[in-house]
Amino acid sequence: MISEGSARARRICLLGTILTSGSVFAGTSDAATRLHGHRVPPRHIKAVPSQKPVAVLHAAPVSTVSTASPEEVQVTGAARFDNGVTNTTPGGGLMPPQTAPKSVSAVTRDFIAKQVPTSNSLTLVANLPGVVVSGTDPLGIGDHMGISMRGLPQNEVGSLLEGMPVADPISYLAFPGEWVDADNIQSVTVSQGNPDITYPVHNAVGGALETKVRNPSDRFGGLIDVSYGRKSLEREFIRVDTGEIGKTGVKAFVSFSDVTYNEWRGSGQGRREHVDAKLLKEWGRGSSFAFRLGWNSMVSPTDTYPTMAQWKQYGISYNYNKTFTPGVASYQKLSDYYRDVIKMNAPTTLRLTNSLDLVINPYFFYVKSTPNGVTNLSNDNSFNGAEPAGPLNLPNQVDGQTTVQSQALYREYMGGQNSYFKWRTSRNNTMRFGWWYSYMDFQQATSFALIGLNGNVASQYGAYPILMGNGKPLRTWDGHLIQQDNGLYVDDTLKLFGDKLTLNAGFKAVMVSRYATNAVPGAAYSSSSQVFEPLPQVSASYQLTEKDQIYINGTTSFSQLSGNYWDVFNVKTGKLSTLNSGNLAPEYSIAEEIGFRHHGLFNFSVSAFNYNISNKQISSQSLINGVATGVYINAGGETGRGINAEFGLRPWHHFSPYVSGQYLHTSIDNNLLSGSDYLPTKGKSEVLSPKFSGSIGLSYDNGSAFGNFALNYVDSQYSTFMNDESIPSRITSNVTMGYRFRNVWWLKHPQIQINLVNIGDEKYLSGAFGVTGAAKTTRGVYGTMISGSAPTYWVGGGFSAFVSMSTGF
Repeated sequence: MISEGSARARRICLLGTILTSGSVFAGTSDAATRLHGHRVPPRHIKAVPSQKPVAVLHAAPVSTVSTASPEEVQVTGAARFDNGVTNTTPGGGLMPPQTAPKSVSAVTRDFIAKQVPTSNSLTLVANLPGVVVSGTDPLGIGDHMGISMRGLPQNEVGSLLEGMPVADPISYLAFPGEWVDADNIQSVTVSQGNPDITYPVHNAVGGALETKVRNPSDRFGGLIDVSYGRKSLEREFIRVDTGEIGKTGVKAFVSFSDVTYNEWRGSGQGRREHVDAKLLKEWGRGSSFAFRLGWNSMVSPTDTYPTMAQWKQYGISYNYNKTFTPGVASYQKLSDYYRDVIKMNAPTTLRLTNSLDLVINPYFFYVKSTPNGVTNLSNDNSFNGAEPAGPLNLPNQVDGQTTVQSQALYREYMGGQNSYFKWRTSRNNTMRFGWWYSYMDFQQATSFALIGLNGNVASQYGAYPILMGNGKPLRTWDGHLIQQDNGLYVDDTLKLFGDKLTLNAGFKAVMVSRYATNAVPGAAYSSSSQVFEPLPQVSASYQLTEKDQIYINGTTSFSQLSGNYWDVFNVKTGKLSTLNSGNLAPEYSIAEEIGFRHHGLFNFSVSAFNYNISNKQISSQSLINGVATGVYINAGGETGRGINAEFGLRPWHHFSPYVSGQYLHTSIDNNLLSGSDYLPTKGKSEVLSPKFSGSIGLSYDNGSAFGNFALNYVDSQYSTFMNDESIPSRITSNVTMGYRFRNVWWLKHPQIQINLVNIGDEKYLSGAFGVTGAAKTTRGVYGTMISGSAPTYWVGGGFSAFVSMSTGF
């Protein structure tokens, strides 16, 4: 038997060998080299030929060395490359260890860096348990996509970037392509069903998704990435880190990317230009100031949304026309989506005393956007709101109709702050109490533009609208909305029994005030709403062993209506297409969860959940006057319960497998109002809530050669409340292959990477653009025959291949 002192001496000698042998894996100048975190007999640790050192050993891993037996040691470590890969996260970057007393899953740079460079926060989490992502392209560039968690859709999922809310505050649409370049994403975390009490959102009934941006490097350097792919995709990315500026402790980075591509199933062309910048200053024992800025300009082609009959007949070929024909309202180019965005925030932590911290996060964003479409106008029978517009003197008429572009320009300003104190009242007790405030100003007015015989318009932003005889623009709505949010919250965390037992209780009160006006004739000019919601929550966790934890929690959350606050009129008939839905009651949820997790070489997490929702808000869309317009439905009550689980292995002989899955059972608790009758929907399954979903992944990375494989399964989903039409189940899979080279001159570990997306070229519907009560004519509860309406769908992205070449410097 080897003595404890002798074993300690052997470990010290081993560490000395590692420290002085150059590098075990090659990395970057601001990162670390460490061995993978699995047990390695000393005789299997081989020396690596010396090369120019490009990494330094982190100090933290030294303290994690432990004896597993007299014959073995365990060394936890990582080689970090210029793209952030460390090869330490279980599951190939899909299962970092968690300790929160709730279900939490995340992806890290070990996974993110090996995906398509155009990926966004939503596409990156598609393999996590309970998460279903729907979209219309395989690139991750466009914003025509959504996410659901535990069967609860995008308008019920809070979205945050560096702690600031980033989803649209009215529709809650995510627009993830504009947040941050994938090269700069440090991690994406999803909290399935359990948002943190400090989150500045009021729609997180289904949970929350938070994206973290990498910090600037301590040393000067950067990253260059150039990508080419199917559909003429070209992408250039460059990032420069300043390193520490003088002796100020300030460091920063700025990056720029440019992407051009052809629409994958249509004829359109898209472009995205993006800038990320971040400045960081850290001082003292825990104080820091950061400033983050993001700018994005995008032109995104829009596809059609087929019904099931159209999908079965035409498949992916159902789309807009490639050329313009007067009289035919289906020219692809005129349906492009234009969006320019600036988003910034300044997350700051101040250590006021040894026991008191102040966390402040002011934020601001500005959006200018034009969702466009195409329609036909009559010269003598068009309507301005509910009133006849009079003769319009339109040119280029075909059968009394002129094809025009519908333009729905809007501008949106939002500023706010989220601040709280963190007070350590004793060694084992911590309190947080804070205030969230947000102010939003939203203006949108529709107009119409003449189309030249060449298919072009004078302005895509409504600068030259069609005018009526009185000189005013022809409109179907002219809206202005002011929204203010106030949230006050407090929670207390108590640790007992040597910090093994953690108890938490909190309370949050949220107040939302909205005031809207609509200036078109026939509409209700003004409307307002004020909502107050109390949101208590409790949780408890117990550390069974150093690696095993059980937890239980009960939470409440609500979602203020993702509403259309204006009456929208049909320009051809003067009749209402959608009613002001601002008076619908907010959604409220009570949820419970119990779970277990284990971390180590093998990592496992499982949780069982139940939720009950009242005033369930269904967000759908419809084409009105050629423009996608939100439609909102109060579906009454819903009950959901299920189990989600995930398993991941820490890198073992360079391999890291991952498996995740969810079983979900949902039930509609009420019949659905339809006109003067009710559809008999009670007891039916909720729309867009697949019973089974899951993924299987395998990652390999030996420091030079790397790759991964991911297979994703989503069960069928109902697209009507009567469950008489559904989206078929789907299986898609992606593959990554790549190789990192040694340093060449000033190039640090140049690499080549190939991504194959949807390798089976699965033709599938990824989600519902517009859900309906019933697809077929149905007898109502009171005997009325209620006509059916066909749902419309998003078409999923087809096979695509990408090659990327990148290098640090």
